[in-house]
Amino acid sequence: MSISLAERRKLILDELNSRGSVRVAELSEKMACSEVTIRTDIRELEKEGKLRRIHGGALLPPKDEATPPEVEASPAPIFDGLLRAPSSLSRNVNEKMAIAAAAYQYIENDDTIIIDDASTTFYLAAHIRRHPEKRVIIVTNSLIAGNELSGLPHVELFMVGGTVGGKIPATIGEIAAENIMQFHVDKAFIGVHGINFDVGLTSVATPQMQIKKAILKVTDKVYVMADSSKFDGGYISVICPLNQVEKIITDDKINPAHIARAAREGVDLIIAPSQA
Repeated sequence: MSISLAERRKLILDELNSRGSVRVAELSEKMACSEVTIRTDIRELEKEGKLRRIHGGALLPPKDEATPPEVEASPAPIFDGLLRAPSSLSRNVNEKMAIAAAAYQYIENDDTIIIDDASTTFYLAAHIRRHPEKRVIIVTNSLIAGNELSGLPHVELFMVGGTVGGKIPATIGEIAAENIMQFHVDKAFIGVHGINFDVGLTSVATPQMQIKKAILKVTDKVYVMADSSKFDGGYISVICPLNQVEKIITDDKINPAHIARAAREGVDLIIAPSQA
């Protein structure tokens, strides 16, 4: 028996409420309908303010948008942070997807990598999910990245233990940092609060900085994923100088002055082209 339009859209919202994110392909298979139909449903639900559409699926909407009672009523615990402060995931989405696609090119088959708890690196996790052609061993402290990567045949996943906190749910603190120190990985893909050519990678949150410094100690090559809004600006703490970074991957909206400064400073800056 076919599912009615109302039933289908309710199922989409139910899935979104329980998981924090949904994917078009999975919904299409689950409801035995075309991906075109699911995309249409998601587009209409976004117009109603009930979700935030992203490439290949949807996320919970920012809290200040109109949200139906069934979505706010009982969010899944690990995604509660997304309801409190979801804007970091839903901001500059196209740029973050382009950065993720560019970052993926630096991952080799059988690489061991760390993905941290930044919003931009979440999109790398989502990209890896959609690309089974490379087998990857992944260590992460991000609960939402872990959710995205769990159960995949091409991913061997290690979750970092520790106290859960942060605007985007993740393990942080001394236990998490000590847990990270038990690993050694080929590459790390991290986000940052800011990039300052005078001092290096910057941070405003001590718990996240502690995690990033631990990652630096156990990684051969560090790739920074940062959209163009991250350059310059204020900071409280410095994570590391830029000479400890293999590459900085950003979007094509970056100010030409920053490109010129990167060249003068010998910073390997990768510009990710916009995605259609």
